Order: sequence, then C-alpha cells, then structure tokens
Amino acid sequence: MESMLNKLKSTVTKVTADLTSSVMGNPVTREFEVGRHIASGGPGTCWRIYDGIKKSTKQEVAVFVFEKRMIDKYQKFEKDQIVDSLKRGVQQLTRLRHPRLLTVQHPLEESRDCLAFCTEPVFASLANVLGQCENLPYPLPSEIKDYKLYDVEMKYGLLQISEGLSFLHSGVKMVHGNLCPENIILNKSGSWKIMGFDFSISSTNPSDAEPKYTCKEWEPNLPPLCLPNPEYLAPEYILSVSCDSASDMYSLGVVMHAIFNEGKPVFKVNKHDIFKSFSRQLDQLTTMNPALLNKIPEEVRAHAKMLLSVTPNVRPDADQMTKIPFFDDVGATTLQYFDSLFQRDNLQKSQFYKGLPKVLPKLPKRVVIYRVLPALTSEFVNPDMVPFVLPNVLLIAEECTKEEYVRLVLPDLTPVFKQQEPVQILLIFLQKMDLLLTKTPADDIKNSVLPMVYRALEAPSVQIQELCLNIIPTFANLIDYPSMKNALIPRVKSACLKTSSLAVRVNSLVCLGKILEYLDKWFVIDEILPFLQQIPSREPAVLMGILGIYKCTFSHKKLGIPKEHLATKILPHLVSLSIDNNLNLNQFNSFMVVIRDMLSRMETEHKTKLEQLHLMQEQHKTINISNPGNQSEEVKNSSGNQIDDIFGSTGVNGKENGSASTSSQPNRMSLTLEEKQRLAKEQEQAAKLRSQQPLAPQAIKSASTTNTKTKDLTSSLLNNMTSLNSLALANSPRPAPVQGSTISAFPSPNPVMGPMGVQVSNGFNQPMGFQTGVMGMGMRPSGPSLYSGMATTTSTPNFGALNQGTNKAPDMSALDSLFTPSQPKVVLNQMGPKATPGTNTPWLNQFGSAQNTQTQIGMGSMPSGFGVQANPFFSPQNFSQPAAASSLNQSGIKHSASTNNDLKDLFG
Repeated sequence: MESMLNKLKSTVTKVTADLTSSVMGNPVTREFEVGRHIASGGPGTCWRIYDGIKKSTKQEVAVFVFEKRMIDKYQKFEKDQIVDSLKRGVQQLTRLRHPRLLTVQHPLEESRDCLAFCTEPVFASLANVLGQCENLPYPLPSEIKDYKLYDVEMKYGLLQISEGLSFLHSGVKMVHGNLCPENIILNKSGSWKIMGFDFSISSTNPSDAEPKYTCKEWEPNLPPLCLPNPEYLAPEYILSVSCDSASDMYSLGVVMHAIFNEGKPVFKVNKHDIFKSFSRQLDQLTTMNPALLNKIPEEVRAHAKMLLSVTPNVRPDADQMTKIPFFDDVGATTLQYFDSLFQRDNLQKSQFYKGLPKVLPKLPKRVVIYRVLPALTSEFVNPDMVPFVLPNVLLIAEECTKEEYVRLVLPDLTPVFKQQEPVQILLIFLQKMDLLLTKTPADDIKNSVLPMVYRALEAPSVQIQELCLNIIPTFANLIDYPSMKNALIPRVKSACLKTSSLAVRVNSLVCLGKILEYLDKWFVIDEILPFLQQIPSREPAVLMGILGIYKCTFSHKKLGIPKEHLATKILPHLVSLSIDNNLNLNQFNSFMVVIRDMLSRMETEHKTKLEQLHLMQEQHKTINISNPGNQSEEVKNSSGNQIDDIFGSTGVNGKENGSASTSSQPNRMSLTLEEKQRLAKEQEQAAKLRSQQPLAPQAIKSASTTNTKTKDLTSSLLNNMTSLNSLALANSPRPAPVQGSTISAFPSPNPVMGPMGVQVSNGFNQPMGFQTGVMGMGMRPSGPSLYSGMATTTSTPNFGALNQGTNKAPDMSALDSLFTPSQPKVVLNQMGPKATPGTNTPWLNQFGSAQNTQTQIGMGSMPSGFGVQANPFFSPQNFSQPAAASSLNQSGIKHSASTNNDLKDLFG
C-alpha cells in the first residue's frame, strides 16, 4: 500500500513539475488557469491537452501544450522544422472558422520551453478514444479508458467530418493533407472537430472553378512530425506526388475503416521503405478482398469501398458523402438539426421541440446529456421557446443521476424557476414537481422550487391556482414538514378564504383533505379544523368538502379527533351545516352518517372511561375496607353510594333496582394523564395506610373501678343535644332517595368507655356506638339493643322518630336519683322539651315527619355486640318508611322497663 502511495505521489509530483516547467512561463497562463492533463492530439499526438479556465470570465477552455523537450534528440534545424510545422498548423486553424473545425479561443503563444494555444473545451482525440495512448496522462483516465463509441456517434461523427471536408474543399479550396484520428478532436459535447492543418495545401487558383493543388514530394529523412501520417495518405500522394480533394476522401475511407475496426487502418506501412509499401498497397486495393471491409456496416460498405478506390475520380466527394442513406438515421438527423438550430426561426424550432420527446429515448444517454442537453439549455435565453424546450429538459433530467442533475441540469434550470411569463412555464414545472423535489438538493428546494409553488398559489390566474392545488397532493410527501406547516398550508388556507372562485375553494378543501396524512394530529386539530368554521360560503360542494375533511380526520388511524373536541366543536358545527337548505337528500344522509359515527364513538369512549373509573372505585372500596382508619376514603365511598341511591335504578355506578348490574368487564381504554396521576396518588395513600398499625380499642374498666364522683349528666346531655342540633341544621334538607342499602363498617369487639369511665348515651335512643378512634365515646356492653349497627363518622342520630305519635313530654323522672345531695335537685321532666299538642319542634321538622325507626341490620346472628347503623341522612329507609310504629311513645322512646335498669347498671 505504501509503495502504491509513493508511486502515486511521484507521478503527481512529476506531472506538476512538468506542467510548471513547461507551461508556467508561457504567456497563455496570464489569461488562463491551466488544470489537469486530460488527453493528447495533433500530428503524432504531440500536443498535450489540459483543461483550463479563463480568469476573466471563468469560461471553460482546453489548453494545447507542445513541450520542446520532446524534440531534444533532433538537430537544431530539425527542431526548427518541427516547430515551424506545428506553428503553421495552429495558425491555419486559427484563421478558419466553421462548426466542424476546432474553435481556437486564444492564438498560439511561444515561450522558451513550449508552444501553447487555447480552444473550446475538449474531451479527447479520436485516436485516444480508439486506444492510442501516446502522450496521455498516467494512469490512463477512466473516462477515456472506458469510452465506447455508439453507432449514432459513429454515424454522426463521420457526417460531421464529411461536412468539414466539404467546407474545406468547396468553401476554402483547401486540401487537409493529413486527415487521421489524431487530428479529429471530440469536444465536451461529443461533436467531432478537425484540426492539424500542418500539411494543408491551398489551391493555387482559388478563383477558378477547378482548383489546383501542389503537392510536395515525400522526404523520408525528415522527422516524423514534419511528415503526414502515411497510413492514412492516398496512394497518389506518395507514388505520383499529386493530390486533390479526392485524396482527403481516401483518408476519410481509412478513418471509417479504423472506427469500425478498433482503430486499425486498412494497411500497415513500413515507414523505412515507404515506396515499396505503397506499391504493395496499390496492388491490394486493386484486387480488394471483400473480407477487408466485413466489420463496416453493410449500408455504408459500398461507399467505403469507393472511398478506398485507387482511382481518385471514383471516390465520392465530401458533399456527396453527406447525402448517403447511411446518415439518414433518426439520431444522426436529430443531432444534425441541433447543429443548425441557429438558422431556424421560432416556428420551425417549436415544431422540432414538440417531436423531440419521441426521439430522445432512442438516443444513448451520453449523447443526450452531453450533446442534446447543452443545445436545449442554450434556448432558455429565449422566453418564447422555454415552454417548448422545458419538457424535453425535464425528460432528460429524469434519466440523469442526482449528481448529473445537480451538475448539468440544475444550474440552467435555476433562472427559469423565477420566470413568471409565459404562464406555461409554471404549469410545466408543477406537473414535474415530484422530479424536482426528488433530485434537487434541500437548499435549492427551499430557495428556488418551493417559492415557485407559493407564487402559483398566489397567482392571479384561477387556472394556475387550480392546477397547483390539484398537483400539491402528488408531491406532498416530498416536502419537508416545517415548509409544509409554516408556508404551504397557510397559503392554501388563504387561497380558500380569499378567492372568489368556487372551484379554487373546493380544490383547496380537497387538497387539504389529501395531505392530512402527512400532517401532525395536533396541528390538524389546532389549525385545520378551526379553519373550516371560518369558511363563509355554503355551496353544497364546499359543505361536502368540509365534511370530507372532518371524516378523513375522524377516521384516520394516525389522526383521530378527541371526544372533547367532538362534543364541543365538531358536532355542533356539523349539525348546523347538515340542515343547510342547499343540501340534497344524499348529501344530508352523508352528513348524518358521519354525525352518527362520531356520536357512537364518543358514547363508546366516554362510557368505557366511566366503566373503568367505576372499576377503580370498586377496587379502592375494597382497599378502604381493609383500612378502616381511612376516613377520607370512607367519605368518598359514602358519597358515591349516596348518589347511586338518589338516581336509583339508573345510578352512575351501574346499579339497577337497587342491585348491582352484572355487566361484562368494561373495555380497556387508556386514561388521561390527570386520571393516572390521581390513581397513582390514591395507590400511594392506600399503601401508606396498609403499612400503619391498626388502632386498638381501649380496654373496658370494670364497674367496681368506676370513679366515685358522679358525672353531671344533665350538662352533658344538653351539650350533646346542642351539638347534634347544630349538626342537623348545618345539613340542608336532601331529596328523598330511592330505597337502597346502607353503608356498613366493621364493628369493634369491645365497647369503649367515656372519659369518666361510664358509657355515654344521647338520652333519646339506645346507647350509641361511635367508631373507635374517632370520637372516643364508649359503647354499651353486650345486650339487646334497638340499633344493632354503628354510625359512620358522618352519621347523625335518627331524630325522625321524635315527631311520631303524640306530643307528650318525655318522662325523665328515672334520672332524678343521679344527682348528688350537694346540688339542687332539678326534675329532668322540667328540662325536657315541652311539646305543644298538634305542633312539632322546629329543629325536628327539618327532618320530615312520619319517619320510621331504623331497620335492624345484625352482624350475623349475634344477639348482642355491634352492628352497622347507616347514616340517617343517606339511608333511604329513613325517608321512605310509612308511619311510625306503635312501639314508640310520644317522645319517640320505646316504653320498656329495661331503660331504668340499664341506667342503674350503668351508674351503679
């Protein structure tokens, strides 16, 4: 690897050194920058060809350099002869101007080390293409090594050489004298050009009709560069020292043979015995073997044989050769027409360009790119011809690689992007927009291509706007998202709102509907859907376009519309549009189908969400049962059950007729972020509650250890009554719920004692049990009780029974014995409420009348202990039972002898 790099380095260094030493002192370098060595040509391929650029105009050129050190082996007078011959040839070429002759851009300049002149850009000589590698760079350029001539190139090349000879013979009255592959140059576009006029012979009587040419005798002792190539010379040049225009035609026949035979001439010539070789060649030409021309195409084989005839008069002249059927090929004719375009008017050009798309596929790609394309792009300076030329240029661009497109096509297209007249230019570009967006670099798309689309959307012509809107969906996937979001969509919306053309408005909506799939969901929801409500017109086509966008967004898997937008924005708008008087029956039915689909999905999604929330509530209810100390969760559950009881059979939790519905498992559906956050917090709180130690109830003190100090029961009773009264007044009257179940809680196994070691009673009902750890009040020892339940933290004692029956004052004489002697004795009957017959106490009226006692809900079959007492405000039984039971007296307290006994047991 290292040796290869060293070899490459030495080669580059050697070439650079040679170039510096040979060219840098030449005056040509003052105006031209000399580049790399690309080819060789001229007599004996002695001229090295470099690519170059003119410094002032940056125009591409070819620099021909002859290094004098190549002839150091000759004597001085021989060197002078060689230099004079080369200078004469270049000077003659500089004076001649014709499309078939190599064009000189800068005349010959001589320095101490070299000769140099500049021409039009050159690819290589025909000799290089046919495999002659003398004086070529090393390593051999791949573009020359792999170059193969196509049939159309051979045909048209020979036609071009024939036209060049026709110009020399008929126009200039000159014989080239050394026509051979070394003196045929292929320029950058593939045209064949003639050079090497070192041995040209001008007519001695140019004004006469029959020119006469004077030929020099062959001098074998001269250096080879001072003599023409003998393998391409006519026999009469050597044998009879005569020549005319037919001599060049013989040379053309040999060139034709070489082209179809890999660069080999008809005969090999011994340069040391030239006369003997030509004598033998003359005999062979007289009796020509047909196999000699086997590789030449059959349609031109007869003409080639005539060109190689030993008799000059038999050879066709140059003008006759240009008219043979061999050159009537469609490809050759097309290329010939391009070379004569400057002679045609616009009408002839337009007719030719219209038929060109049918011919281009028949031509080789290299010919199209390097030969046809430059001729087409040169017409861009004529605005009237651009609509005819542009389709052909874009057709060629489709066959180019991206690199070729950027290098060869895009620089000429960029100025055309900005042309607004004639209008057909914009239409053609819009039709080929997918090609432009695919092969044009991103920066050029942003700076040149998309601005053209924007101009089309804002054009005053309705036709252009319609075409642009119809074409945009075909290349929408090739537009980058920021350009579509910030530039294209706003212009489409503006065109829809500002236009007075119904067709443009409808096409705008259709365009938006087709490119929805390339947009972001929230961009559509925030920008596209609100825009639909701004459209002022109510034509049926517009309404159906609006419906189509709603339907596409609603049904698209990537997009979709959230149920909140459906409920608050979309459906109200659609419903209002659906009853427009301009709609027919089918259009109205289309609206209703979409509306029903939206309603159905909205119902399904929301119902699924509620079912999931209900499922989570049930799960949390189970968690809360296992954590009886969680007061806040019990309140939530109690509230939920209250709402269920209020709404009865159609409760929000899915209960029917007081019993839970046996609905199937709700559909799985993703929750919102807020619901997930709330669920996470609830799970975290439940985990904390599970990790806490359960609160143990206080132990019951025996009756023997009861404090001897008697409690002031009257003050305690009044305080309790006052607090309960305020609690009842704070709760506003609630509607009577449908009968349902009550809320249960786990009972405590042991009663809890009051602060003085006695059990607490409210004075109206049997001793009440409050949840352990919440109120700190004791429970009655085991025994039968009216309420076999326990109140929740939000429960209030049932006062509904107090206004049942008669209004007789309660008998409280049994409590008189509780007062100590040191205190004045007050009869409890004096403290009780004085009931007026026929009237109810105001603080009792708010709970309604004719309420029954609580239904006893036992815990299993236990005769004593703790049950569950429901909240009287939430229990449907407290609001829906019939008249009071007869077992209650006027004050709502059951007549039983056990009351006094219980008090005696309680206070000793």
